[in-house]
Amino acid sequence: MSDNSNTLTALNGAWTSLKQKWSESSAPEYLNTVSSSIPQETKDFVSGARQRYLNPKHIRSPKVYVGLGEERPFYLEKSPSLLGSRVKHNFQYFYLNYIIIAAILFVMTLMISPTAIIGVVLVAGAWMFTLKATQSGSVTVRGITIPQQPILAALAIATFFAMSYILSSIFWWTLFSSAFCAGGHAILRDATMHRDEEDKVDMTGDLGEDSAFLNTRPSDGSLGGGDVV
Repeated sequence: MSDNSNTLTALNGAWTSLKQKWSESSAPEYLNTVSSSIPQETKDFVSGARQRYLNPKHIRSPKVYVGLGEERPFYLEKSPSLLGSRVKHNFQYFYLNYIIIAAILFVMTLMISPTAIIGVVLVAGAWMFTLKATQSGSVTVRGITIPQQPILAALAIATFFAMSYILSSIFWWTLFSSAFCAGGHAILRDATMHRDEEDKVDMTGDLGEDSAFLNTRPSDGSLGGGDVV
């Protein structure tokens, strides 16, 4: 427990220092320039997708996720058609919960992997060193002045490949373990009542005796339940 606490403290300190160096450099200005070059239609599409699919209101509470208070929240459906419908609904209804579980598994796996922690610290150190060396907007190497922007771009590409290599095993472990958890939950969790709740239509306003749909009668004068003698 003490080792994990020290690791978290070291990572937090490195992250704080990295954010400070980042804000003092011209990197934020460079990112703003790149952002301004992106078409507005693309920005609107990304923003709309984020608001639609990553809306926090779609996160289901732990009570709903595990079905606390329900008579039979988990059981194996034997009908293939009903099972397929259940799995489809559960993935649509609980998808943000599945993403959160995958993120938790990723962080937990990262914390127990010394090699990955060392790699992350080295990458963070490389960024801190680069931002400090180019804080004036450029760096001179053997009489050649190199602007900060291409250096940061090259470092970003190198970081992508380095992190892909360092975190590859963690990524695949997280992928399979989270898929197992999400798949098992989607197959066994009976959330039919929540599907019914989503189908409800909110009706507002006063209903008086003159409401049209209350006074609608069939054209032949018969009543819905049968003729009255």
